[in-house]
Amino acid sequence: MKLMVTFVRTLELPNPMILKKVFLLLIISLLTAKLGTIQAQDSLLQETDSLSNDSVNTTLIIDVTPKDGFNFWEERFKGNWAGVFIAVNGFAQPDYSMYAEMDDGFMEPEIWRSNCLSINLIQASLGLQRNRNFIGLVTGLGADFQSYRLDKNYSLEKGTDRVEPVQLAYEDNLKSKFSSIYLSAPVLLEFQIPMGQYSNRMYFSAGVITSVRLETHTKVKYRVDNKRQKLKEPGDFYLRDIRFAGTVRLGYRWINLFATYDLQPLFKDGKGPELYPFSVGVALITF
Repeated sequence: MKLMVTFVRTLELPNPMILKKVFLLLIISLLTAKLGTIQAQDSLLQETDSLSNDSVNTTLIIDVTPKDGFNFWEERFKGNWAGVFIAVNGFAQPDYSMYAEMDDGFMEPEIWRSNCLSINLIQASLGLQRNRNFIGLVTGLGADFQSYRLDKNYSLEKGTDRVEPVQLAYEDNLKSKFSSIYLSAPVLLEFQIPMGQYSNRMYFSAGVITSVRLETHTKVKYRVDNKRQKLKEPGDFYLRDIRFAGTVRLGYRWINLFATYDLQPLFKDGKGPELYPFSVGVALITF
């Protein structure tokens, strides 16, 4: 009998309160381990993201920064209009059909002695890109002094309904010029390409130049009995008060070239020969 009692006590279950405590401790331990694992994973992900971001940033810096450390794209866009320019002038598509055959070509210029001096003092530039500065619009203000040295012994006068040719009898050192002064404003679209350093950029621009005529005159210089004589006659000579010309301009460093071509004839319709002025020139000084 004693042996049986002793056996029953050996198989007796633990106190239920103790089991609850052990079970709670196990749950707490498992939760703590799980939270630790989650935190470790989050920390690893943050480190990976940080490394990825650093790698991307480094790549971007390498892409846009030259060896000397200067960022090509940080400066504002600056166009190429301001400066002093010199050009030779001529007339394209001449048509003298409204004049007598003997006066054909009376405005034919000596192209190497016909010139235009442009002084462009005001310039405004507007970049068209948010993160780059190699495309933009350029405008400004300048003065054009245009002169045509007439090849034949002719000058001009304003007739009642058209420009009339005047044949000159002077032969000794005769010089006949037809000159105008214009106030000009361009609208140009310009593209730039960095060439090694920020200050060395190749550029190309194209657009339209609007010009307002300020003054026009003819000038004849000659000699009589070894004395210099000069005749100057101002007038509008039926020229257009406002002219529009297409232009292209390109350059690199100190080389800056340009060309213009008028989109309308020089004289008003039916008031003179049909002539389309053009100019080809180079910059003397750029600002």
